[in-house]
Amino acid sequence: MPALVPFEDITHLFGEFQHTAFRLETRRGYATDRAGARFQAFVRGIDPAPELNNAWHVNVREKAAQGGRFSRVRIIDEPPTDGQRFLMASAAANASASGEDIRVLARTEAAHLELPDYDFWLFDSRTLVRFYIDEQDVTTGVEVIDDPADVLAACRARDRAWPLASPSTEVWTRVRSSA
Repeated sequence: MPALVPFEDITHLFGEFQHTAFRLETRRGYATDRAGARFQAFVRGIDPAPELNNAWHVNVREKAAQGGRFSRVRIIDEPPTDGQRFLMASAAANASASGEDIRVLARTEAAHLELPDYDFWLFDSRTLVRFYIDEQDVTTGVEVIDDPADVLAACRARDRAWPLASPSTEVWTRVRSSA
């Protein structure tokens, strides 16, 4: 088993990267989302309200002002799970509140592209942070990886996924209208 650290031990990377922070999200849902009031309201039919001044959006805006870029590809099922629907509904706020570029890719396409089956953040195409998530969708720790072969594999996964992924807000509009 790799040396895992708590997620909190790597949060400094979100403020320290120079150019890009890319996330691949592979899960059908996350325990932290399900435990939150915004998710509970969402399953009752209330869209997530933007949280313009939360720490995440403030940091993304600050990094964007310095030339940094946050982007994500979220793998979704067809039809999307409640957790994936919540993330798509929330993505509009991320984009408008902070400029984060969030896209989605169908799980079948992700399998065809042979994308990893685990979540990660990739900072400046140099530092890989791999998530370890249990069966209940709880992050049990992260592994910080700077091995060139592993980082290159993550860069290649990003580069395969990004051009084929669709803007999350566009997909969310289609999903909402078909529900």
